[in-house]
Amino acid sequence: MLEPLPQEIIRRKRDGLTLSATEIEAFARGLAEGGWSDAQVAALAMAIVLRGMDTTETVTLTEAMTGSGERLHWAGAGLSGPVLDKHSTGGVGDKVSLLLAPIVAACGGLVPMISGRGLGHTGGTLDKLEALPGYTVAPSSAQLRQTLRAAGCAIVGASARLAPADRRLYAIRDVTATVESVPLITASILSKKLAAGLQGLVMDVKVGNGAFCTTREQAETLARSLVAVARGAGLPTVALLTDMDQVLGRHAGNALEVREALDALRDGARCDARLRAVTLALAGRLLQIGGLAQDTGAGLALAERAWDGGAAAERLARMVAALGGPTDVWRDARLPTAPVQRAVAAPRSGFVAAMDTRALGLAVVALGGGRRRNGDAIDPRVGLADLCPPGRAVVAGDPLAVVHAADAASADAAAAAVRAAVEIGDTPPPPRPPCLAEVSTA
Repeated sequence: MLEPLPQEIIRRKRDGLTLSATEIEAFARGLAEGGWSDAQVAALAMAIVLRGMDTTETVTLTEAMTGSGERLHWAGAGLSGPVLDKHSTGGVGDKVSLLLAPIVAACGGLVPMISGRGLGHTGGTLDKLEALPGYTVAPSSAQLRQTLRAAGCAIVGASARLAPADRRLYAIRDVTATVESVPLITASILSKKLAAGLQGLVMDVKVGNGAFCTTREQAETLARSLVAVARGAGLPTVALLTDMDQVLGRHAGNALEVREALDALRDGARCDARLRAVTLALAGRLLQIGGLAQDTGAGLALAERAWDGGAAAERLARMVAALGGPTDVWRDARLPTAPVQRAVAAPRSGFVAAMDTRALGLAVVALGGGRRRNGDAIDPRVGLADLCPPGRAVVAGDPLAVVHAADAASADAAAAAVRAAVEIGDTPPPPRPPCLAEVSTA
């Protein structure tokens, strides 16, 4: 049978037609093997942005990109427990993965968490973990398995051998204004998760002014797509919609967020209430999906015991040591600190009424805590600490945040950004729950 011509596949999608499995599989092969030019890939991506894909097409694309590289297999590796993972669509101050992976591992799950780097104004879990001296996000296959045997969890980056079709497609989408497509986002996320050999997945779909999905409607559309396609590909998945109209937790910035996560695991009572609520909701649901708890309530209780009893903290320490980080992260995490630390004073008395979360994320990027362009070095020391959340009463002169910067000039710029991003009002805003909804069916 002749391979379908790229230009014919592009034309059919351009005209709003449904692509066959044969055509979609040809596209995935062309991505991975180089049979399609960058121009042809970009043209089909734009056609998909404009014309969309139905669920069947998206499932086929996801499975084809998954099959473009190697798949991880855990049978016979001396490991036990359901293979589970969590993925977030990205936010500011989101250090949930650092807490959830060891919690689920302490409850009997096996968590080979494939994570990413910062994108735009959002922080990346890999960048955060690399603030720990020596921590490797690209272990060998043997080291990955040894880490999972020792800790039950390993937060690492995707190997170039996992879903290589997606790696090339994403790079082209990033420079051709074709990122904003629900089918392409869905296939990109899930192809790597399927390649990781998972048996259960929970999705944290952020919604708000600091998220990719700024409206509830956008978030629900993406969540329904992720759940439907994952299940269509045989991966049990539930999505939670969580609030990103404010920074999650108290700190934003790589080393600062690792420190916050460590402190939270050491003493759950010290954890920011919203961060704890989101983490436990996701962990409880994942434990239920993986068959480790009868229902979500039982999963929540199991996760709380693992967290508050110290078992999760022990798992995190084992993971960090096994992946080359500090051998005793509780005694000395060796996290770097910024030389300039400057409080940002509230301009007047009142209540924190709202925050432009995206602007705060961009302030961290401007400090050097994120990338302006691909390949930029990250300064793990910098960020914003002790951010006042919406609803907090402040007196003129009280600190709204503490800027951690490499120099005085960048501290001044970040302080100005914080003042512009944080609104002070005369009355507190209505409370907004951290967990907004669950999507478990299409």
